[in-house]
Amino acid sequence: MPATDYQGSGSPLTNFGRSILSIRRDQGQVHSTMEGSHDPTNQEFELETFQKQVAEQFNELSSAGPDELLSLSWVRNLLDVFICCQEEFRIVLFNNKGYLNRAPMDRLIGEFYERSVKALDVCNAIRDGIEQVRQWEKLLEIVICALDNQKSLGEGQIRRAKKALIDLLIGMLDEKESNAALAHRNRSFGRNNGSSGGGGKDHQKNMGHFRSLSWSVSRSWSASRQLQAMGYNLNAPRANDVMATNGLAVAVYTMSCVLLLVMWALVAAIPCQDRGLQTHFSIPRQFIWGPPVSSIHERILEESKKKDRKNACGLLKEIYQTEKWTRQMNELLDSLQFPLSEEKEAEVRQRVEELKQVFETLKQGLYPLERQVREVFHRIVRSRTEGLDSLGRAGSSE
Repeated sequence: MPATDYQGSGSPLTNFGRSILSIRRDQGQVHSTMEGSHDPTNQEFELETFQKQVAEQFNELSSAGPDELLSLSWVRNLLDVFICCQEEFRIVLFNNKGYLNRAPMDRLIGEFYERSVKALDVCNAIRDGIEQVRQWEKLLEIVICALDNQKSLGEGQIRRAKKALIDLLIGMLDEKESNAALAHRNRSFGRNNGSSGGGGKDHQKNMGHFRSLSWSVSRSWSASRQLQAMGYNLNAPRANDVMATNGLAVAVYTMSCVLLLVMWALVAAIPCQDRGLQTHFSIPRQFIWGPPVSSIHERILEESKKKDRKNACGLLKEIYQTEKWTRQMNELLDSLQFPLSEEKEAEVRQRVEELKQVFETLKQGLYPLERQVREVFHRIVRSRTEGLDSLGRAGSSE
């Protein structure tokens, strides 16, 4: 659906910037004497272009099919869209520096930069989560190496694969369930917590490492609370604020919503500390980018409510596939009796092929995803630094 489909002729906010600027121009309130100001027509065009670009980008993201949504490639596209929107927003602010230090723009842009700081913590937690998934990728590789390209499958290869599978399944459990699962894993190998030789305490230490990777942001940090703080008091700009800023308030609100949605989607997809998707997120659908942004939010929420996804450590498609195929392989290996029949050996090899598919996707996609998260982090820092610098210069010149 093209972005223009969202522009209902009767919507009061569809051409909000245009109507406000027209009123100001008709009243003779053109700020031609303001330092750094632009011709209202040019500014109007610039702001409308920004809104349309955001709508077009998110319209494309929202059109993803069920098999694409929340996949590694989709999340990477989401980050590309964010970087594009962030750059366009930075240009809008740069071209309108004269307004940044004037009320109410100083307050609005200050609130946006506060949200940006909170987003930096989310980026750090997501990078930790990506590292956690990378640990699961290594365990997948152990399973594949143990069972693939073997002339015949013996008990040694099965035991090695089984151990890695159990470690992987425990690592993917929600933290609340992991202690009980850890005890179950030790019993399944006939070991108790005090045993030596690679079980018990050593295993608890390793699994504790997997679960504590996100502690680099602090043990008390909460992704859920951080998102709630980012969404606090995020409301569509009032008409008088839009008029006072010549429409810039709408651009700030737009970018604030983009920032919140992207961080929320990352937390939904990637394992991180105290995940939660209960953040209040209400977008007025009159904005041309409102419907696609709302659609993405609603579709991810629906995905999180599915029976087999409710307790997932992350909604990323490849995480779901890893857990599903790992469980199936684990159940299959539990059922094996030696010597293996040709039928059972063929079934094991078929399961290995499934694991290889998701392993290759993770291997090829995790490092690029991590680079993009790092780039998002630096773009946010750069934009905030430039904005605060502009605010400082504008204040000192008055």
